[in-house]
Amino acid sequence: MTLDVRLQAPLRSFELELELDAGAAGPLGLAGRSGAGKSTALRMIAGLLRPKHGVVRLDGETLLDTEARVDVPAERRGIGYLFQHGALFGHLSAWRNVAYGIRDGGRAARRRRAVELMERFGIERLADARPAELSGGERRRVALARAVAATPRALLLDEPLAALDPSTKGAAARELAAAIGAASVPTVIVSHDFAELAQLASGIAVLDRGRIVQSGSAAELAATPGSALVADLAGAVVLVGVVRSSPDGLTLIELEGGGVLRSSDPASGPVAASVYPWEIELEPADAEPRGSALNRLPAEVTSVTEIGGRARVGLAAPQPLAAEVTVASVRRLGLRPGARVVASWKATATRVVAR
Repeated sequence: MTLDVRLQAPLRSFELELELDAGAAGPLGLAGRSGAGKSTALRMIAGLLRPKHGVVRLDGETLLDTEARVDVPAERRGIGYLFQHGALFGHLSAWRNVAYGIRDGGRAARRRRAVELMERFGIERLADARPAELSGGERRRVALARAVAATPRALLLDEPLAALDPSTKGAAARELAAAIGAASVPTVIVSHDFAELAQLASGIAVLDRGRIVQSGSAAELAATPGSALVADLAGAVVLVGVVRSSPDGLTLIELEGGGVLRSSDPASGPVAASVYPWEIELEPADAEPRGSALNRLPAEVTSVTEIGGRARVGLAAPQPLAAEVTVASVRRLGLRPGARVVASWKATATRVVAR
């Protein structure tokens, strides 16, 4: 099955112009900052908002064609929709919320099916609780179970793992991925979290002010971002400056605030240079330079956040930096807020795009 979408609509500060093809290659992720038009696009696909011009076809059936005056009501489109804020029915128990779209069988069969789905998301014990009695993460998991309960013809998921705490997000992501695979229907997933989309989606389209600026696999976008926005969403550190010269085949970038970077990417004029935190090495400020890294910036540690066996180290430099190192390196280097270090990385690790 496939979902073909062509939308155009005026929004508050820009015009939404969107083309999406979902289903053939697996779930499609839609990434972008807040206000880029992601949730609005989902609501138009679902039939909850009407675009100025647009066509939505699901497996060859026209659900919307503004020129032909076709507009199938949302409740007849057969699309499962997870709203950004859950939108549970407050007067219904959790299992009744999940079973709301299940039409087959009597009350006992519908409850059994609902509880089975809740069990997949680790919330079966909450079957008889009302939404007001649940935490934000628990309500989110009830909404996830409801979205996949009615065997939809397509799935639209708006920030599906939002409000989940780290201890449950990983398990919920695995169950959601399994549920999407089992449903085997076109799926569009909206998120501002690139890592989340990399786990759930086969391809990602980056939306900026209503237009797709780049699309591809998570690996492709992370390795070759076409703009500073894409690099930032993919988790890179983005530094801005101006290209001053290109000696020996390298591009020299004078950074705003001070410092010089080198990159193997050809460029000119104002640029955004990106590097991934795990490419950056740290050494004490008074240590002799080692290795072949050409980029070296003095910095001060502002934060150290340990995640499992690794740590994200925030750095104050001419522009903010972040390095990802092992916890053992944190101990060995004595990394703590206020410590002076040198951040270094190779020219080949520095990607450059025009600003």
